[in-house]
Amino acid sequence: MIPAKIDPISITPIREKGVESILDWFERHKQTFYILGWSYLSNQQQMEELFYQSIVKIHKELPRFKSETSFETWVTSIFIHICREIANDSSLQASEESEQQKNLFKALDQLKEYEKEAIVLTYVKGLSHGETAQLLQVSVEKIKELLFSGIQLIKKEMGFGLPFNGCKEYHKDYIDYLEKTLDRSKKIGFEKHIYHCQNCQEDLATFQDVMLTMLNLTEKMEDFHVPADFMENVKARLAEKEKHRQLKNKKRKRIGILFASIFALIAGIEVLTGAFTNLYYTWTEEDQELRAFLQQELGERLNLEAESDGVKIKIKSAIADDVQTLIFYEIKDTAADNQYMIDFHEGISVENEYEIMNSNANQMYYPPDLKTAENNKEKNVYQGKISLLPLSKEKGTIKLKITKLQKMIGDPTDRNSLRAYENMEYGTGEWSFEIPVTKQPSIEYALDDETEVEGVPIRFDKLTIAPTATILQYSINHAQSGKRINFLNFDNLEVNNKKVKADLYGNSFLESPLDMNWSSFQAHFNPLFGEKPKEVNVQFGSIYLTIEDPKTIILDAAQEYPQTFEYSGSTISIDKVEVGLPSKVVISNHNIEKRAYESLQFNIMGEGENATTSMEMNSEGVLVDKNGTEYNMDINPVPYEEIEQPRYLLTVQGLELRSDNAGEKVIPTRLEIYGYNTTKYLDDVVKISLE
Repeated sequence: MIPAKIDPISITPIREKGVESILDWFERHKQTFYILGWSYLSNQQQMEELFYQSIVKIHKELPRFKSETSFETWVTSIFIHICREIANDSSLQASEESEQQKNLFKALDQLKEYEKEAIVLTYVKGLSHGETAQLLQVSVEKIKELLFSGIQLIKKEMGFGLPFNGCKEYHKDYIDYLEKTLDRSKKIGFEKHIYHCQNCQEDLATFQDVMLTMLNLTEKMEDFHVPADFMENVKARLAEKEKHRQLKNKKRKRIGILFASIFALIAGIEVLTGAFTNLYYTWTEEDQELRAFLQQELGERLNLEAESDGVKIKIKSAIADDVQTLIFYEIKDTAADNQYMIDFHEGISVENEYEIMNSNANQMYYPPDLKTAENNKEKNVYQGKISLLPLSKEKGTIKLKITKLQKMIGDPTDRNSLRAYENMEYGTGEWSFEIPVTKQPSIEYALDDETEVEGVPIRFDKLTIAPTATILQYSINHAQSGKRINFLNFDNLEVNNKKVKADLYGNSFLESPLDMNWSSFQAHFNPLFGEKPKEVNVQFGSIYLTIEDPKTIILDAAQEYPQTFEYSGSTISIDKVEVGLPSKVVISNHNIEKRAYESLQFNIMGEGENATTSMEMNSEGVLVDKNGTEYNMDINPVPYEEIEQPRYLLTVQGLELRSDNAGEKVIPTRLEIYGYNTTKYLDDVVKISLE
C-alpha cells in the first residue's frame, strides 16, 4: 500500500479530537522526534519544552493545514522551527550538555546549521532529498551540496584524513551513486571515470566509509530511548494549561456580566456627552474605522512616533479586547515616494508577548486596504492596521519592535497591478514603541438553535459581541455517512436589523466539544457597537463538502495509455502509468463545464500491499466563477474577493511513487477513489433564537 502524502482522510480524526489526538500522534512518533530534538538541544528541560510548544502550536495552526503536503512533513517543519527558537533562547540554556547528548551528537556539533539539519533530516529522520529540501526551503541540488559539505567536515572530525582530492565535477554524484539513485547514463559515465581515476576511487571509498559511519550512528540513536516519564510530563503541562484556560474563561464571563450590568449607566451618560464626542472625531480622524472606535470611546489617540532611515511610523491608536489587539498605524517615507505596510508574518515582534498576551488565541489577519481615500491621497503615506494577540491582563504596555516593512509595488488604484506577495521589496530599520492598552469587555450570549445544510445538522452555540469583532460559534455534525461539511462560510449576520459582513479570513476551528459527533468553529463578523441582540439572523455564503463515492480502477503499466473512465458525471483520463524510479501516474480532466467535483480524494495501491512507499503530487488547476469564466492564476495575489462564487478545479494530477527500499520500483496496481470535494454556494437565511 502507498500512503499518499496528500491523503485527505488521515488528518480527519486529528481535526476532530483536537489536542488529545495530536498528543497521541506524538506518542506514536516520539522516538524519531526525540532524536531530532536532541540534535538541536542539550538538556531534558529543553526537550520537554520543545514537545509541549510543538503540540500547542500544531493544535493552534491545524485549521490552516493544507493537504498539499503530508501531515508528518508539516509537523516536522513546525518542530524544527521551535527547535531553533529554543536553541537560541538563553533562558533555557543548560550550563553544560548531558552525557547522552555528548556521546551521540558530538560528530554533528561542528557543522553549520543547514548542513546539520540536512544530515539529521536525511539520515536520522529518514526523509527523502525532496522532503528535506521542502522543509529547509531550498532546492534538492542544494541539499546534496549540504550533505556533501557536511559529510566532508564529519570526515575531518572523525580523523579520516585530508579533504577530498578527487575531480570536483564528480563530487555532486557521490551521494546519488552510493544511494543508487544516479541515472543509468550518468552511472555508466561515472563508473568509467572512477575506473581510471585513482584520486576519485580513494575519495569515493572514504566517502562511503563516512556514510556507513553515519548509518551506524543512526543505528545507535535507535537505542536512544525516550525516558519513561517524558511524555507524562508533557501531558501534565498540557492538562495544567487547559485547566488554566477554563478558569480564565470563567473569569471573563463574570467580567462580561459585570460590564453588562453597568452598561446602562454608561449609555445614559453618553446621551448627554456622545454628540460632542462623535462630532469631535468626525472632524479630526480620517480613518473611518478608527473614528468609529474613538467615537465609542473604546480607545484613545496615541500618536506615538519613531523614525529610521527616513521612514516614520506613527502608532495612532490601539484597541484591545478578548479577541485581539488592533494596532492602527501610519507609515510615511520622508525620503522617497514609497508606500510601506507592516508585514503580518515577519519584521514585527512583541518583546513582552509571553508576559501580557494570550498565546492560546488565534491571531487575526487583515489584508492591506488599498482602496481607501487615505491610501490613494499621497504616494509616500500608507494607513493600515494589524492584529496582535489579545491581552492576558486587563491592561498593560506592549513593547512593539519593527525591523522590516513591506513595500507596495504598482499603482494603488489598480488592484491587479500589485504584487503583494511575490518578488516583494522590503525596507529595513528599527522602530520601537511602548503602547499602553486597556482591554475592553466582551459580552457572550448563549444560543440554542439548529438547522440543516445539504442534510447535515448545523448547531448555533454562542454569540460574542466584542468591541473589535462579532463572533458566532457554531458546530457541524459529522456523524452522517456519505457527506461531510469541511468548511462553512457565512455572508452576513443581522442583529436588530443591523447587518455586518463576515470576515473573509475569520473562520477558525475550536477544540471539539464533549460530543465527538460535532466539530466546533467560530466565524468573525464586523463589530456591532453596543448592540443588545433581540433578533439574530445569519445568511450562509458557501460550504466545502466531501462526498463519499468510492470507485476502484485497475492499473496496468503494460497496457497503452491514455485510458478513460466515468466518475460522478465526468470522463476522467488516465494519461500515464509508468514503472520506474520513480514510478509515475498522471490523471486529468480538462472539461470543467458543470463538473460536480473540484478535487478527488484517492490513493494509489502498489503491488505487495504491505510495501511502505510514498507518493508526491504535482497538480494543475483552473479558477472559475459562477458563469464558468476562467481567471489568470499568474496574477498574484489573485483577487478572490472580487470573483463571484469562485471555484478551483484541478485539471491534472501527476504522481511520483517511490519505495522506501532504495532501488526498488513501485508497481501501481489500483487507483482507489474514496470520494471528492466540492464547493456549493448558498443564500439561506436562518433565524437564531437566544436563550
